[in-house]
Amino acid sequence: MAQKKQTQASRKISTQKIILIVLLIAAAGFFIYNNFFEEEKPKMDYYNFTKEGELSFTDSLSITKTKIDLEIADNEYERELGLMKRVEMKENQGMLFIFPDEQIRSFWMRNTLISLDMMFINAAKEIVTIHRNTTKLSDQTYPSSKPAMYVVEVVAGFADRHNIKTGDRIDWKRN
Repeated sequence: MAQKKQTQASRKISTQKIILIVLLIAAAGFFIYNNFFEEEKPKMDYYNFTKEGELSFTDSLSITKTKIDLEIADNEYERELGLMKRVEMKENQGMLFIFPDEQIRSFWMRNTLISLDMMFINAAKEIVTIHRNTTKLSDQTYPSSKPAMYVVEVVAGFADRHNIKTGDRIDWKRN
């Protein structure tokens, strides 16, 4: 009888050891699997809006339609980065791209996580092209229909909500 209890106790201990070993192996496998795939995920730095100025949209009679806070991209690196790697942008925020000359411009949405309205503006600060509700994370190109020296990007739907049209004008000031 004592030997039977000892055998049952040994089996109980052996079963507990096996369960413990299986749990340890499963936990180790989980951490190894997670760390392996964590390394495989592309690392992306996200950027936040930095106010550098203010921009006004006006109609052809210079009547203000709306104003936004502005981030300015006026060098090659900033223009290439644009609004890529942004998770959000508020209705009253936008980015102004300033180029050294006026020519046909074309933008795309690669690594851009939010849909935008793009407005191409000539040297006289008149909107010549508007692309509404662009497709995020896309290599589709969005060209200007006429030469442009500036581009303003705002959240998708902005142009419709504020009745911004080709022929309207912009003006801005830096902080």
